[in-house]
Amino acid sequence: MNMPIQRPVTRRQRGQASRDGDGVDILRLHDFGGGLDPFLMLDELVASPGDDDIGGFPPHPHRGIQTLTYVVHGGLRHEDHLGHHSSIGAGGAQWMHTGHGIIHGETPFTDAEGLHAFQLWINLPAHDKLSEPTYRDVSPDEMPRHRAPGVELIALGGTWRTSGGDTLEGPLDALAGQGAMAHLRLDAGASLSLENHATRLLAFVFDGSLTANGDTLARGELASFGPGDILTLHGIDKAQVLLLAGEPHQEPIAHHGPFVMNHTHELEQAMRDYRDGTLTHSPNEQGLANGQ
Repeated sequence: MNMPIQRPVTRRQRGQASRDGDGVDILRLHDFGGGLDPFLMLDELVASPGDDDIGGFPPHPHRGIQTLTYVVHGGLRHEDHLGHHSSIGAGGAQWMHTGHGIIHGETPFTDAEGLHAFQLWINLPAHDKLSEPTYRDVSPDEMPRHRAPGVELIALGGTWRTSGGDTLEGPLDALAGQGAMAHLRLDAGASLSLENHATRLLAFVFDGSLTANGDTLARGELASFGPGDILTLHGIDKAQVLLLAGEPHQEPIAHHGPFVMNHTHELEQAMRDYRDGTLTHSPNEQGLANGQ
């Protein structure tokens, strides 16, 4: 019988301060060169309590990706060209499959603890980049939880298994690249071991500090893990971490602003489509419009 292998930390990244939209501070981690494949970018969004001047993110386009937005404190209002109007609060999530094109706007709002949220960009494989766009909200009570003394694991998407045999299936089951996302809270001195064989396994510490298979990770670090079977996380002090897992597409990545395709000529086409108003038309509609 083979002994389980602890997954080692193979890479560390620190976020860079950024500012998009109006009134939102961002800590951004990204790699459009394939180093996080199938993931592209993780933004941590922060605003102070009582900040009523948040303009947020006015209507803008996307093509070729999925976005997953998760709120810890505060909330987010969403509106898009498909007619979706929704609002999520603390603990809720929004998932958007942009496909061939979606135009949407987002307006954050604060609660007594301000705004604290995350937006993850997930790359779509080539065969899905011109698919039909879709959107979904997920409420906190839809997310399964694993609880133990000093531990809470919340499954947003994909499958998560504890070494004790518990399996959690997150409600977001259509994340590209067999993607999975979970939120873990650890008290100081508490531990959780997960069984995970995904090719890509990442952990972003956004509160406190912890050890991951013996390596110390501090607030603001994104860790990538090498091959193996087990990830054991232990709170040095009270800590919170986002966990991401998935399978790389291993395809070329071409990126410009809100568009992520495989090749430069596809980016140029996306920009032309946005300028002439056909970004949100399905490829079939465009073909008919061109007499094909």
